[in-house]
Amino acid sequence: MKKNKIFVACDSTNISKIKKIIKETQSSKIKFGYKFGLEFLNSKNGRTFLSKLKNKITFADLKIHDIPNTCVSTIKAIKDLKVNYLTIHISSGLEALKAAKQVSGKMKLIGVSILTSLDKKELKEIGFNKTIKKLVYHQAKLANKAKLDAIVCSPQEVKIVKKVFKKEIITPGIRFDSKTNDQKRVLSPKQAFNMGSDWLVIGRPITKGNVKKNISSLINHLNQ
Repeated sequence: MKKNKIFVACDSTNISKIKKIIKETQSSKIKFGYKFGLEFLNSKNGRTFLSKLKNKITFADLKIHDIPNTCVSTIKAIKDLKVNYLTIHISSGLEALKAAKQVSGKMKLIGVSILTSLDKKELKEIGFNKTIKKLVYHQAKLANKAKLDAIVCSPQEVKIVKKVFKKEIITPGIRFDSKTNDQKRVLSPKQAFNMGSDWLVIGRPITKGNVKKNISSLINHLNQ
């Protein structure tokens, strides 16, 4: 039976807490990976910890967003971490995406679409006139053109992305209940998998409170 795949968002600078999260998210029923974001990777001990983490699926969520030369240099600078996945904003442009893909090697390069913390109103404030769905669709075509390995998008846009992008789709914005925190475009884990997500990214609903109990609730939810 195919296992559901989940990246646990390790959003802390506390190494002891991260070790505990990794230890308590071992399960025979779910395939877990571990996502390390800007907070962790910019912390004093974060980079060292990740460089020594073995036999885990790792995801450096750097969200690279810069000119082509800087994107390439950044990827080269983190190759020693030997992470499995790395994020780059699709809005960096086609040239930067292609250049990054050329040097990414064994790392899977993930294109980040519109952040799940943004809604229609906020996009308009930034200066975008297209709807979220049209923007994400357009970005998915760009990611496909650049031959990226995966896309990050809201679970609400998975079906649109699948029309033009046939590789892995990773979806944050996953919530077990009505507490959305700073996320705007969300779905439940089961809804997201039903939409066609390959990986879910889940942080606080797993890591806040009793991790083992949260994992048990997640498994029950997925089996309903």
